[in-house]
Amino acid sequence: MSFARGRELVLTPGPSVMPDRVLRAMQRPAPNIYEGELVEITDSILRDLGRLAGTAGETALYVSNGHGVWEAALSNLFGPGDAIVALASGTFGHGWADTGRVMGLDVEVLEFGRHAPVDPRALSERLKEDTAHRIKGILVVHADTSSSVRNDVPRLRQAIDDVGHPALLLVDCIASFCCDVYEMDDWGVDVTVTACQKGLMTPPGLAYVMFNGKAAAIARANPVRSPYWNWSPRTQPERFYERFCGTAPTHLLYAQREALDMIAEEGRAAIFKRHALLARAVWAAVVAWSSDGPLRCNIEDPEFRSHAVTTILADPHDMLQLRRWCEDEAGLILGLGLGFLVPEFMEGKSVFRIGHMGHLNPPMLLGALATIDSGLKALDIPHGRGAVEAAAVVTATIS
Repeated sequence: MSFARGRELVLTPGPSVMPDRVLRAMQRPAPNIYEGELVEITDSILRDLGRLAGTAGETALYVSNGHGVWEAALSNLFGPGDAIVALASGTFGHGWADTGRVMGLDVEVLEFGRHAPVDPRALSERLKEDTAHRIKGILVVHADTSSSVRNDVPRLRQAIDDVGHPALLLVDCIASFCCDVYEMDDWGVDVTVTACQKGLMTPPGLAYVMFNGKAAAIARANPVRSPYWNWSPRTQPERFYERFCGTAPTHLLYAQREALDMIAEEGRAAIFKRHALLARAVWAAVVAWSSDGPLRCNIEDPEFRSHAVTTILADPHDMLQLRRWCEDEAGLILGLGLGFLVPEFMEGKSVFRIGHMGHLNPPMLLGALATIDSGLKALDIPHGRGAVEAAAVVTATIS
């Protein structure tokens, strides 16, 4: 007998839980797409996103997902044959690199595996070899949702500066935005890409590229920018529709505006603190489970773990069964083991992910951890006791 009644809880690493306020904001007729309220709302969204990213630079809005803004950033800055280096510590680092290859860029991947962050020393050594400064850009994912690693962006910037290399630093913040601390200008990031469906708590369909003056100047000199991805008319439009290269995504804009209002009410610092606390609660539960069983966090060092998602390994047990039990019997949807499709991890079956991003509080998370604990017991998967209690101790520190 299934108890999966009531509202499902989706703890995949995006799309995240959609607040009722955000969903209600979309329940309205189509607006005037030429002038008036929608223009003001769009301008306010772009201003607020820049503040959240910690940048005084420009923000371009695209009707797309994260893969789209990967292409947008590359399209504006580089052309066929340009050399870029992608730092890969999970699936999405490779994904951005693959996008560049398809676009004709000369892409080199520095591989750091599935279990550790990018090493700034390796980047430094590679840039020292590039005495002709042929490398035009460095790509890195701040928090890769496949591995749940969180990379140290300031140390990467320092590595570039110490060598005196002019390459642009491009950072994917799709998973980390409004979950992990991020300071675009203070950290020396030239281009940031993000999307609306994770920490920004909005249904998928909007994505953003933020860029500084250095990147803007390089883009202006690029003769091969495509009409759709070109960020110049999107940031300096003569007519409103140029912000979108066509019809505005009207109801997603209403949703994003409402989500940003919620973010402003909570406050940027409070949001970072909440995500850090909920992440530590998940880790405490995993530590308890690991005391008498195979479950463990994929990223060993907490310093390099994402505050938005945790990837959990359980070799050699089938976590697909656990995910199905949680969904079918209790209404909890967890993330699959993305990027682990090798025999070592049972083609991904011995891996699952818990998304703890966006619209989430202790009752929701503790309930999810208790449900996972029940599933482990129901399926007779070895695990230590006291996971929920350990998580509750962490959330008891809320003040």
